[in-house]
Amino acid sequence: MDEAASDYLPSFELGEPLSGWAVGEVVASASPRFALGDQVLHPQGWRQYAVLDAAVEPPLGPEPILVDSSTPAKAYVGPLGWVGLTSWVGLLDVAELRDGDVVFVSGAAGAVGSLAVQVAKLRGHFVIASAGSAAKVNYVREELGADLVFSYRDGPVGEQLPALVPDGIDLYFDNVAGEHLEAALASLRPGGRVALCGAISTYNDADKPPGPRNLFEATAKGLTLRGFLARMYAHRMEDFRREMRAGLAASIVYPETVFEGLERAPEALIAQLRGENVGKVLVSLD
Repeated sequence: MDEAASDYLPSFELGEPLSGWAVGEVVASASPRFALGDQVLHPQGWRQYAVLDAAVEPPLGPEPILVDSSTPAKAYVGPLGWVGLTSWVGLLDVAELRDGDVVFVSGAAGAVGSLAVQVAKLRGHFVIASAGSAAKVNYVREELGADLVFSYRDGPVGEQLPALVPDGIDLYFDNVAGEHLEAALASLRPGGRVALCGAISTYNDADKPPGPRNLFEATAKGLTLRGFLARMYAHRMEDFRREMRAGLAASIVYPETVFEGLERAPEALIAQLRGENVGKVLVSLD
């Protein structure tokens, strides 16, 4: 939503449809790769019809997906898509999850955070998580399986986190930035790692904070802070989907907040920025 140029995504343009992941059905095709009725994952976002170039490879181009009774189309904009890959590679490849790591996940009731919590738990880790309400705290603890959960609305994160884990953490999966990142830097043990995934606490803030005041902690403790985008790890999609399908069949749950109708898409976006959602926010055109 910023006008400034970014390596992340092009800025949204007034009067133009918003980009974003969507699943659609092919209604016309001039490509042998796609037949009428195929389900396709694409990045053209908020529109009822999109014209796609079949010669462009994913993630910028369309990807045919296999949909069946156990794998609904919407799974590809959630646990089996780029959102799920973000959680998986963020832990395994970016933050280099290691045996015995104590893991902290912020925004744990959101689309990426909810999966990050469960991936870490399936691999046997102790997980601390933050969320934005008492109901979300309960959900992350009872449904997602986090060991310790707190609401960042109940007090400063920099006080709550060390109170819960006085011996510190080894890995921080950052979906929030701001106060959460500052608190994590203080609690990370020497050699700790941070996956810089998102900064939702600043997305809707015209006066963005200059950054954590204690960044020197990274120097003093030999920390690794690594930013990433899922598309940087497109080569891991096949391995990720293989493991995630097994996880979904076993125990992984994936919360969704669904809005019906394209006309409700603005409402859905605002609800997400306000933290009113649990899990992935979806807009259904059915």
